[in-house]
Amino acid sequence: MTSETPQIVIITGISGAGKSSVLRCFEDMGFFTIDNLPPPLMDKFIEVFYSSGSEIKGVALVMDVRGGTFFTDTIDVLEKLKNSGYDVKIIFLDAQNDLLIRRFKEARRPHPLGGKEGVVVGLARERAALEELKRMAHTIIDTTNYTMSQLRNRVMSIMSVDEQINPLRVRIVSFGYKYGVPLDADLLMDVRFLPNPHYDDTLRPFTGKDDVIQDYVMNHPSGKEFIKIFGEFVSFLIPHYIDEGRFSLTIAVGCTGGKHRSVVIALKLSETLSKLGVDANIIHRDIHKD
Repeated sequence: MTSETPQIVIITGISGAGKSSVLRCFEDMGFFTIDNLPPPLMDKFIEVFYSSGSEIKGVALVMDVRGGTFFTDTIDVLEKLKNSGYDVKIIFLDAQNDLLIRRFKEARRPHPLGGKEGVVVGLARERAALEELKRMAHTIIDTTNYTMSQLRNRVMSIMSVDEQINPLRVRIVSFGYKYGVPLDADLLMDVRFLPNPHYDDTLRPFTGKDDVIQDYVMNHPSGKEFIKIFGEFVSFLIPHYIDEGRFSLTIAVGCTGGKHRSVVIALKLSETLSKLGVDANIIHRDIHKD
């Protein structure tokens, strides 16, 4: 697959096997996602979506027997998309019947094909209806013994075959404690122990983006040692977060006002992560506040 090829991922399979969970994985990876799109609408939707110049990396769609009589058109529609030059990948989810039956009982929901006969009959009908689509699948995942973390990792490993991407989105937020701690922080670091440029009248008007403030903070022995230790700490954590199936990580770095020290450390941490191939998004929440 090339980066210019429109990518379409079809998530299908047996009801209760985890299609909604996998769809959320793709949403977290930056895909546009739709659950239960009727096949007759798919080619028109894809055409409009990609002709609009969207920067989203691809589309992930759940298509299954809930589509009713429309579902029989699925294979023809997929073949049409492939012939039109789209990169279509099919992921089929399955699980053992005893687990599926238990999930339906716990959810207290009927099987879409069960009718009055119940879940067991519904599963048999569904397997028969999906047989050809299963043969077309690029990947078949048996989710019987998967935890959510393991399922996320499996999905990411499938996608990384075609795309060398870092699946973890990192946000670094600099802030001032006087304005409150970011509520969405996963890691919180207090850097108020570093020397404060605020007390130098000549430095106070500048921000941590300016070289004079960066030099002031980083030329101090505690600044140099801290960013080395902090960078190593975060670098150690990131691959472990990825292994656990995390898709996002927010690191909040705080000083008193959010204008000087926290901004410097956020920028320096971003430089450290970039060497690991992690493109962090930096937000200086309070840099322009008084």
